[in-house]
Amino acid sequence: MIGQTNAAHNPVVRVLTFNILHGATTKGDFNLDVLAKVIQDAKPDFVALQEVDFMTNRAKKYDLVTELGWRTKLVPLFGKAMSYDDGEYGEGILSKHTFINTRNVALPHSPQNEPRAALEVITMLPSGDTIAFVGTHLDHLKDATDRIAQTKHVNTTFSQNRYPTILAGDLNDVPGSIPISILEEVWNASYDENNIAPTYPSDHPAKKIDYVMFLPKDRWKILETKVIQDTVASDHCAYLVTLELLDKK
Repeated sequence: MIGQTNAAHNPVVRVLTFNILHGATTKGDFNLDVLAKVIQDAKPDFVALQEVDFMTNRAKKYDLVTELGWRTKLVPLFGKAMSYDDGEYGEGILSKHTFINTRNVALPHSPQNEPRAALEVITMLPSGDTIAFVGTHLDHLKDATDRIAQTKHVNTTFSQNRYPTILAGDLNDVPGSIPISILEEVWNASYDENNIAPTYPSDHPAKKIDYVMFLPKDRWKILETKVIQDTVASDHCAYLVTLELLDKK
């Protein structure tokens, strides 16, 4: 919960990343209330959503992030990655707080492959601290060429941030892979290297591809991580990380 503090009165934030399968469930129906319940039960302060449709035919012309924002009482923002199915497709962010600034950063991709984006919000916590939150969804193909280019672009773009920054999303690769290793040159990841909890697929999680990372490395402390397995809501598990924002040294 935002505003929650530890004994030292540092702000604590709960971050959720969730690939929502464009609003479909694993049963093949369309049930935004199931998705909303996963989000509400996690009590997040910030949510990074992937596979978000905006006014597509397959999503029944819904603006999915706004619909989920209404159901969860969180502030919604959509960032377009590409045009799709008579609408748009990309990233979503839900937040307990209004936005000081937002930007949608196009990520590099091969001409024949899907465009990808990184959606960023700048917001102020009740403590008065300003932070940045970035949600993204990297290329999914077995060939990691685009994914490597995208991780390098993410590093170059957001390592220049003047505020403590959280990166969350479906990064479509496993710990120790080249793309994840590139990110970890700049970001701290929240998973336990000695006990990696898989996030995909939701029915029988076998590999970790959903992440929460942060920078600068000395401004954040991991308090708790949790993989939320709901086999109906999506083919991905949601991944919840609780972080404490530390004072500047």
